[in-house]
Parts: sequence; structure tokens; C-alpha cells
Amino acid sequence: MNAAAKAIDFPGEKLYTIGTVSKLTGVGAITLRAWERRYGLIQPVRKESGHRLYTRGHIDEINRITALTRQGIRISQISPEMLQSDPVDEGSEGEEKSVWKEYLNGMISAIISYDEERLEEIYNEALALYPIGIVTSRLLTPLLVELGLRWESGQGGIGEEHFFAFYLRNKLGARYHHQARGNTGPRILIAGLPKEHHEIGLLLFALAAMESGYRVLSLGANMVLEELWDIAQKTDSQAIVLSGA
Repeated sequence: MNAAAKAIDFPGEKLYTIGTVSKLTGVGAITLRAWERRYGLIQPVRKESGHRLYTRGHIDEINRITALTRQGIRISQISPEMLQSDPVDEGSEGEEKSVWKEYLNGMISAIISYDEERLEEIYNEALALYPIGIVTSRLLTPLLVELGLRWESGQGGIGEEHFFAFYLRNKLGARYHHQARGNTGPRILIAGLPKEHHEIGLLLFALAAMESGYRVLSLGANMVLEELWDIAQKTDSQAIVLSGA
């Protein structure tokens, strides 16, 4: 456990704030609250002030939920009893992956019909229930690949890709700027390679890194490489991440 973690000592137990738990597990505070409020999966200790506090057991349960959702199991299918069982073998995919197939098919249908309201509904539901890293790997990345294949095969038009790219860039950008800036982890400098004009990959990486406690400084797409080292030194960045097709 990181010695810098913000913990509060109670008799016989050590309790962690929701911000610390979010950094330790990679699950955002908004998602943790949704799991608690909608499904009663994690029941934190409450102070008189109403602030949530989590035990080491809660952290283990959150990690167990994350393992289950990586298999595609719906949050609504996870019971408290499942969290007390042995850890799940993440290599066994199972039939529960259908939840991601449903999300994928629903978003493709919304994109084909240019139905932004339906697209918004599915997008918001997925991100309210699952961490951004899981949504990226299980839904957004496969969706972008599928749209590319539709265009290459002649089934879809460039309008579909542009419609979704514009929508997703705006949603991710808003989430990036809204994300809490209280992270204390190492700073990462991210940028797009020269002649790389797409920013969606950068934004997805930035959000996942921020949710894991890193501080992220983005220079956007099509960055001049010669300036990166000086900027990294000025900002005390511990790593440079470059994005390109």
C-alpha cells in the first residue's frame, strides 16, 4: 500500500477516502457511487459528515468487480455473494460477454441511423457502470474498428465515421477537462506524432491514466517532436507517450 495513501484510522480498522480508493483501484469515484447507489455492491462506512470511507475489504471487492466486468459480466448480474467467492479467472470469457456485444450493436445501429440521442443513452450507461479503461477495450476500440471495416467494405459511408468521431471527441474532451485535478501520481506528457491529426486515442489514454492517479499533460495532435524533451523537463514529466496510426 502506498504510504502516501490518505487513510483514516478507526479502532481495529483503517479507512480510506473515495479519492484514495479510486487511485488504488483505477475505478473512478463516479463509478463507485453508481455501483453503490444502483446495485448496493459496495457499502462504504459513512462519517457523520456523510463522507464515504472504505476498508481494505472494500478495495478487494472493487478489484473483484473489475475482474468480473472484464469478462463482460453485467454489473446487474453481480451479487454480493459473488464478491466473496474465489477470484475469477480472467482468461475464461464466458457467455456474459454478450453485454458488450449488445452495447456494440446498439451503438452501431445508432450511428447508422445518426441517432445521437440513442448513442448518448448507451454511452452514458456504459461509462456510469464501468471504468473508462474497460469501456475503451471492450466497446470503444472494437466500435472504431467495426466502423473502419464497414467503410472499407462499402457497407458504411465516411459520414458514419465522421459523425461518431465528432461525437466521441467532444464527449471525451469534456470528460478530460471535467476530470478531477487532484491526482498526485507521476506526470505523463502525451502528444500525437507529426502528421497525426486524430486525438481520440490520446484522449482515451489520458482518461485511463488519470483514473489510475496519474497527472496528464496533453499537447494534442501533430506535435513537433523536437520540443518534447524541453517541455518534459520544464513540467517534470516522468514519461512521454506518443500516439500515431
